[in-house]
Amino acid sequence: MSIKHLMLVGLVVLLAACSSNKANVLDESLSESELYAMAQRNLDANNYSMAIDSLRALESRYPFGRFAEQAQLELIYAYYQSMELEAAKSSADRFIRLHPQHPDVDYAYYMRGMTSFTRDRGLFERFLPLDMTRRDPGAARDSFNEFAQLVSRYPDSRYAPDARLRMVYLRNLLAAYDAHVGHYYLKRGAYVAAANRGRYIVENFQQTPAVGDGLALMVEAYRRLAMDDLADNALLTLQTNYPDHPSLKDGEFRHHVEPAQKDAGWFKSMTTGLLDKALTPPSMNRETQMEREMEQQYQNARSALPKDIRAPQREEQQPKRSIWSRMTFGLFD
Repeated sequence: MSIKHLMLVGLVVLLAACSSNKANVLDESLSESELYAMAQRNLDANNYSMAIDSLRALESRYPFGRFAEQAQLELIYAYYQSMELEAAKSSADRFIRLHPQHPDVDYAYYMRGMTSFTRDRGLFERFLPLDMTRRDPGAARDSFNEFAQLVSRYPDSRYAPDARLRMVYLRNLLAAYDAHVGHYYLKRGAYVAAANRGRYIVENFQQTPAVGDGLALMVEAYRRLAMDDLADNALLTLQTNYPDHPSLKDGEFRHHVEPAQKDAGWFKSMTTGLLDKALTPPSMNRETQMEREMEQQYQNARSALPKDIRAPQREEQQPKRSIWSRMTFGLFD
């Protein structure tokens, strides 16, 4: 992402924060029905900040009214849609605590899982191509446990099928994260830790795509530890169950992780490495991938036009001038 795009994103966030600080003053004479109808109009218009103000005013002014419980549920949704995830989760926890027997309490459990599911997918993740399997898995574990509570307490809930699908995705993500950790251990020369991590994946994440990676970790780590029997058993399991795994080339094991290299000395790591980063000039190619693709599409479309109707480019509009033309200021052109 270029600097101008980062500045634009920062400006949008700043303006949104400033606008959210302006409290919306609601008429004190509005009835409960009028406040609820106002909140519904704002929700339908995707104006979630105004909907939050209306729902909070309704809950505070009419805590025992007929719309109070429904307003608390819709407040969870409004907070979530406005990306106020902590507020949405707090509202869901509060509703579960106050109304454990409510017929729609399963929605609060579901939205609590959704807030954790979305926690690491903020504004910048929409623009930057980040690998979620390399991120801190804390939010993924929280989301998995919260969806598991929903499925175990309310297996027939309308939200249970979606929660189960998300649990499958989260389980695959957690398994892939452990595989990345195991590869890091291999690169650092911590072969026992890498073997244990591979065995943990095989034992705890069955039926996930990372099981093959866990077996490959075990094979490579046991070989480097000279534990050939354990390595052969893991390799046989890998060949039998995952014959198309990338580490197998024509049935032979070829792991892609190279042996760990020796670390640089402390002086070099504290001086040269930092100086290299500080003195490296920024790249001159500041275009984003989208801009490059748009430029390529424009060039392709322009070259496809007939030459007689093609608009001249800037270089064609301004032909190169000769030295005589420059000396005479173009008087004899």
